[in-house]
Amino acid sequence: MVLNKPILLIPVENQVRELDAKLLLACIAARHGFSSIIGLHREIDFRIASFPRGIYLCKSMTGRNLKMFQIMRNVGHQIVTWDEEALVHLPSETYYSRRLDPVAIRYVSHLFAWGEDNAELWRRYPFLPDGMPIHVTGNPRSDMLRSELQPFYNDEMGHLQKMHGDFILINTNFNHVNAFFPAQNLFRPVKKDGVEPKFGKAAVGMSREYAIGLRDHKQSLFDAFKDLIPRLNKAFPDHKLVVRPHPTENQDIYRQIAGRCKGVVVTNEGNVVPWLMATKAVIHNGCTTGIEAFLMGVPAISYRPHINETIDNGFYRLPHLVSYQCFNFEELRDTLEDILSGRLGAVNGDERRAAIDESLAALNGAMACERIISVLDKISKTWSENPQPAWHKRILGWGLANGRRLVIFLRKYFSDAAAPPEFHRHRYPGISLEELRSRISRFQQVLNDRTDVKAEQISDQIFRIGI
Repeated sequence: MVLNKPILLIPVENQVRELDAKLLLACIAARHGFSSIIGLHREIDFRIASFPRGIYLCKSMTGRNLKMFQIMRNVGHQIVTWDEEALVHLPSETYYSRRLDPVAIRYVSHLFAWGEDNAELWRRYPFLPDGMPIHVTGNPRSDMLRSELQPFYNDEMGHLQKMHGDFILINTNFNHVNAFFPAQNLFRPVKKDGVEPKFGKAAVGMSREYAIGLRDHKQSLFDAFKDLIPRLNKAFPDHKLVVRPHPTENQDIYRQIAGRCKGVVVTNEGNVVPWLMATKAVIHNGCTTGIEAFLMGVPAISYRPHINETIDNGFYRLPHLVSYQCFNFEELRDTLEDILSGRLGAVNGDERRAAIDESLAALNGAMACERIISVLDKISKTWSENPQPAWHKRILGWGLANGRRLVIFLRKYFSDAAAPPEFHRHRYPGISLEELRSRISRFQQVLNDRTDVKAEQISDQIFRIGI
């Protein structure tokens, strides 16, 4: 097999959500003769000037990406992108201002869409560069939900069932008002009475009116879920409640509630898929988990004690649609009793299936990873025709990359907006080379793939995957 293809640079920001799917992508890539560098997003970006010219698979194209895109272009990397947040997305105008930057997107050569809905959203973007290729491939994360990949998690599912018995999964997504650190919220804490609160990171790109409405709606739901947990615990004493907060949420309040309730566990351990495989039902409000549960045939309930038509229909429509919808505790309790007794299974229906088919490609046939690699394969055929950047641009890129690393290092000591080190450890606790190789072996077994995929560690939390 010819190995003269560009290297693939695959950064991982959130370990529990992204790593398995991106490792699958690297394994499929190896089958096609690609070598991949995969690992902690920050570490890959810090070392971006030291890697051979390759294709960088980015997960967003916001204004925050712009400086890195400029650096990568200077050192000769090509950038392709999908948007991890485009499956359950904000209304179009708010999405455009928050998730797409008109300058950053010009550095991107190819876009990979979750489905036709995502592709059409991008096509309507006023600043989409002419001729920008949009490939409706699906996303590697959705591959992990397919029936042929679920055996990858069989051991973890068995472990969870043994540890927790019959349990109900509660997934929260209140990071807009309960973020890991205050600067991540929609609004920063007000230090003086009468002072108008400033935008936090979650509100960047939103109108103030929309941010206030979203904050108020999320706060009311957050308060309702804090009340829900002990009520469910009392109503279903024979079932453990597992509360799984959003990866960027502060877990302290949930742990306080769990400390007062026997049979409530708070954890963000591992990928959500084995938890869905092991649970009797999942409760959420507008969470991607509702979509994942639907695809896996797991009963899901969207608990909606407070309604905001603008936000619910423009932001969270799909997770609500593919779940049982309960608007008060009594409805939730009765629906959950029917599920636990076997009288109700997972939701179904033509409207729900049509919405899913519009939103997600690659649920059947070739996997999303295979479709993405097929596009990258075509790019690689003309890779040798791309000239190296001029030497002065490469030197500039090296200098900017190292300067950026220094700025980020200093920022954590001088800026309250900078993410603290414990937040980065929370999002990416790390993985050993041994565990990474174990996961690769499991993928190869599940896929019945005899390709001899190898992994080596090249620096702290950065690995090379190839043959």
